[in-house]
Amino acid sequence: MLSLLRPDPFTLLLVATVALASFLPVYGAGIPIFSAITTAAIALLFFLHGARLSRDAVIAGLVHWRLHLTVLAATFILFPVLGLAINGALAGLINPMLAAGLLYLCLLPSTVQSSIAFTSIAGGNVAAAVCSASASNLLGVFLTPLLVALFMNLKGGVSWGAVGGIVGQILVPFVLGQLLRPWVGAFVGRHKQLVNVVDRGSILLVVFLAFSEAVVHGLWTSLSIDDFVVLFLIDAALLALVLVATTYGSRLLGFNRADEIAIVFCGSKKTLASGLPMASVLFSPQTVGIIVLPLMLFHQIQLMVCAVLARRYARRAPTEGELEAAASPR
Repeated sequence: MLSLLRPDPFTLLLVATVALASFLPVYGAGIPIFSAITTAAIALLFFLHGARLSRDAVIAGLVHWRLHLTVLAATFILFPVLGLAINGALAGLINPMLAAGLLYLCLLPSTVQSSIAFTSIAGGNVAAAVCSASASNLLGVFLTPLLVALFMNLKGGVSWGAVGGIVGQILVPFVLGQLLRPWVGAFVGRHKQLVNVVDRGSILLVVFLAFSEAVVHGLWTSLSIDDFVVLFLIDAALLALVLVATTYGSRLLGFNRADEIAIVFCGSKKTLASGLPMASVLFSPQTVGIIVLPLMLFHQIQLMVCAVLARRYARRAPTEGELEAAASPR
């Protein structure tokens, strides 16, 4: 249990990146250069995701439309409702930008990689998880900016230019990867480590750029230890509420065990890989660093908790004898 709760190497790299940005932030003429590098890394990441995603798995998962609607409802209805409720309850009690970050977290799509990985470890419906998580991310390119415009007080709202920037960074490279999959898919499949390096590297670049600009504009002078403690407790409570809702909701809707696992792990996640690039487009450079703090903390909490939950599901998987006994007439 303790080994599962211990921070993974990537989390330590995130902390180190924040520390580096705090002491040696990029600023001035270096910002546009670093921004261009970061944008290119993000585009490469989603190109590789598109090239790696099996069309057979997507087609196999598409038939579970009730499952996908349930996951999308958890992601884009349940989470936003909880985010609005938390935001209203905390008005005036925490830093307003952290409150905005909590709401932004609730408006994001699900993750892809970790949702699929945990579903697989737990013995769930992997094909459906692939389709559901991917659909959530693709729809999120349009739904997240729309929800941000509806529920967050942005001056001037969300422009078409911002939506176009998100589409250009995420959706276009993903579709291009899918189109070129017959030629590059095998190479990407043989070099999974390449995807992992680009995945983590692009996130670290976005974090470094966001925190550099936030630090230059006085990020750490506006936050206290109490802010971080309260933020951790809220993130943990939010995840717990959604895990309970997706677990018992899927059972009430009559889903089997494999589908329940896919719903729980796809419906309770929020993406760091898409959330950070979207934030850099949707929000001003001065505020991005503090707005993504709740997301970064939630990301680590969800990984630790879902790792424990996936192992628990796996340990409780029914044996072949139990399945045969359940299927035999009484």
